[in-house]
Amino acid sequence: MGLRVEGDSSTALLSPSSRADDVSDDSTPSASADNGNTSGASETAGRGGFESLSYLFTLSRPRFWFYLAGPVLVGIAYAAEGTGDLVTLATVALFAYFLVPANVFLYGINDIYDREIDAKNPKKAADEREARYRGQGYVPVAVALCAALAVVLVPLVPSAAWPWIAVFLVLGAAYSAPPVRFKTTPFLDSVSNGLYIAPGAAAYAAVAGTQPPVLAVVGAWLWAMGMHTFSAIPDIAPDRETGIRTTATVLGETWTYGYCAACWLGSAGAFAALDVRLGALLLVYPALVATIVATRIDVDRAYWWFPAINTVVGAAMTMGGLWVMLYG
Repeated sequence: MGLRVEGDSSTALLSPSSRADDVSDDSTPSASADNGNTSGASETAGRGGFESLSYLFTLSRPRFWFYLAGPVLVGIAYAAEGTGDLVTLATVALFAYFLVPANVFLYGINDIYDREIDAKNPKKAADEREARYRGQGYVPVAVALCAALAVVLVPLVPSAAWPWIAVFLVLGAAYSAPPVRFKTTPFLDSVSNGLYIAPGAAAYAAVAGTQPPVLAVVGAWLWAMGMHTFSAIPDIAPDRETGIRTTATVLGETWTYGYCAACWLGSAGAFAALDVRLGALLLVYPALVATIVATRIDVDRAYWWFPAINTVVGAAMTMGGLWVMLYG
């Protein structure tokens, strides 16, 4: 399901820096070649290639992969009329793209343009869960390739899914990259994070051949807005320090909790209009906000619960869709 496209969620593309400590991480020594030691050079090159792949893996936020790939499964489950609709060329292609390449694109473009901001973000410290972009030349290339790879989906899925693929790519870039940089405009930063529902909507359209119900789109979009803004709360201090204005920095922590709860209550209401059981399931989110506020749990700690919570909720929604498909 979705998350802020920022420090950890997501944020921006290319802020070059000339500082000595920001030199590329992928530079490799040439001493072995100078000594005629070709095996040493090969070993160094191999190690460099592995380190590059390892960095891209970390950059793609593996614990958040299902924030994009999960909605694909939900969309398939609710669009399928029978088991034959579950595993097709279109559904496999969409799931594969949004599982890894889409995450490299989304978080890579974030890290490139947030290079200087992330230097002051404790979530990107070397001993934390995030990798800090330091100007490696292969990263923009990988990001561009992963964006271009979406073109491969076009002949594999029905035309009804194409607009949603475009929505993901456009909003994914516009959130972080100049000149738009939605992340620096309060409330537009939140609204633009509806991009996280695009994979699910694309999957639904690919299977059903029609667009998903409007209420489902509204409910999912509100959910993504709430998730984005909640995940921005731990970044309020570093964002204010670097002059970044977001919904969270404008509202402050207390009012941001209220904003998230309102988004999630609206989401639950929209889904309840489709199926009361879905609405009841989505109430877990405003309930969590109330619990965090009432118990004064550190938001930096609570923030890391959400990958597991979102996975459980997404799995429950998917199983519910499959149940309805099989048993009515």
